[in-house]
Order: sequence, then structure tokens, then C-alpha cells
Amino acid sequence: MKNILIIGCAGQIGTELTMELRRIYGNDHVIASDLKEAPKSIMESGPFEILDILDREGMRQIVRKYKIDGIVNMAAILSAVGEKNPMLAWNINMNGLINVLEIAREENIERVLTPSSIAAFGPETPVDNTPQETILRPKTIYGITKVAGELLGDYYVNKYGMDVRGLRYPGIISHEALPGGGTTDYAVAIYFDAIKYGKYTCFVGPQTQLPMMYMPDCLRATIQLFQADKSNLTHFSDFNLAAMSFTVEELANSIKKFIPEFEISYEPDYRQKIADTWPNSIDDSLARKEWGWHHEFDLDKMTEDMLKNIKIKFDKGLF
Repeated sequence: MKNILIIGCAGQIGTELTMELRRIYGNDHVIASDLKEAPKSIMESGPFEILDILDREGMRQIVRKYKIDGIVNMAAILSAVGEKNPMLAWNINMNGLINVLEIAREENIERVLTPSSIAAFGPETPVDNTPQETILRPKTIYGITKVAGELLGDYYVNKYGMDVRGLRYPGIISHEALPGGGTTDYAVAIYFDAIKYGKYTCFVGPQTQLPMMYMPDCLRATIQLFQADKSNLTHFSDFNLAAMSFTVEELANSIKKFIPEFEISYEPDYRQKIADTWPNSIDDSLARKEWGWHHEFDLDKMTEDMLKNIKIKFDKGLF
């Protein structure tokens, strides 16, 4: 890759992925774009363009202007927000993706990465060690768009010979960006509230267990798949991805190891029903075999790092 366009650079993952790709490929070779202005670190470190993913011709102009040969599409309406506005989720997640794929096809883009999610699974899916090949019958509009996106990516691979890749993200936890409207947001908010208030009220119950991943591992996984030798891949748009799984109660107990006085209470809302349709744990052996994926963070190691970095931000008055 010589010049990479990131669409949706201001989101939770896009913010950090942009900076990591700039570190690897050089600031001027990673063009960040979003519907709104991005964080200062992105705006000041390299090229930035305002881009609505629904504006296909605007996207084409940027691709030609910067001679783009790789696209990373991080633009999406997530699960909780999607349930409040299903048609917006469909429009951004599907019509936006079609724009990305059509521009890539017409402009001969070398590679596209567009992530999927564990939201692609549903209540009929095996919940423990969910296999790579399994039932995909999600009950959220977000999940439906992710299944359709996986199929669409594979269609462009098979019909046009394109290189389209994707991985099913678990819940992603980060201290750099606040939650963005997903069902797994509690696993981020709990850390911020632990530092700021010493307590947290969770919108899912204590025994809710979901696959999770710390942001440094998420960035490594994304970049490893983006860079992987295509000849090693038998799958393209739907790799299972995993690191750790834990209940909310286990997460709270991990925080108590570092903040003994921390308190948690529970007030489950509509997001509980979404979480209940997702797996407890994921089998990602195919990703580990085909592109060398492995994770580095477990729950306590992540908790220690999260609390340390959030406290630094809190002491500086950044939130």
C-alpha cells in the first residue's frame, strides 16, 4: 500500500487506527476522512478530508486526488443507535459500503478492509466457542447489515477478483475515545466512571458475558489482516476474532483489585436483549492459522492499563 484512505476516522477505532497506520506508512500516506472534523491529533498529523460515505463522487475525487490504493472503511452506525434509527443504520452501513466497493472496483483500488462484528451472530448461533462457519441470523439492524456486508465483500471478491477483507470485531475497549453507541459500551464506560465517581450503573446484568478485546490488540489484528498475504487466506470478509470473554461481574471484580472501594449496580435496559443474542466466546482459530493472529491482553492486564491511562486524563482535566 502506498496511499490509504480511512473512512470514519473520528470513531472509537478509527481515531487510533489512523494514528497507528500513519506511524507505519508515514503521515502523508494515510488520508483520514469523516463526516465531521477529527480529533486534533489526526487533523494536525496528516491529510484530512470531510467525506460523507454516501457521497460516491466526493469519495472518487479524494481517491483520485491522493492516488489511493487502499481503503479502510470504519464508518458505521452501531447496534444501540441502529435500533433507534434502523433506516439510518441501513443507509450508512449498506449504501455506504456499496459506494466504497464500487469506487474500489471502478478506480482499481488494490485492497479494501471493512470490518464486521459479533453482531452478525444471533440467538440460534452456538454461544460458546462460536465457530467460524455457523448460523448467522441476527436480530438487530446492525447485525443484519454486517451479515449482508460480509456477503457483499465476498461477492466482490468472487465476481470481480477484488481483494476485500473483514473481521468480526468483539466488543472493543479503549481509554482514548468515549463509547460510540454500541451495546458493549458498558465495558468502556465502567472504567471512566470508576475513576471519576468510584461507582457505575450498568445497563446489562451481572452475568452478561460477551467477547471483548483491548484496543492495542484490535489495532494489531486489523493491521495484520490488512497486510496479510492474500494467498494464505481462504476466507476474506468474515474472520472470527477473539481475545477474552468475561461477565460484567468479573469485569467489576477486576476493577476492585485496583480500586477496592469501587461499587457497581445494575439497571438493565433494551440493550440487554441485544447482548443476549450474542455469543459468550469465539473460536478464532482460522485467523490464528491463516494470518498469524494472537492476542496479548487478558482482563487484569487490560484493567490495570485502562485505569492508569484514564487517571492521567482525569488528573489533567480531560474529562
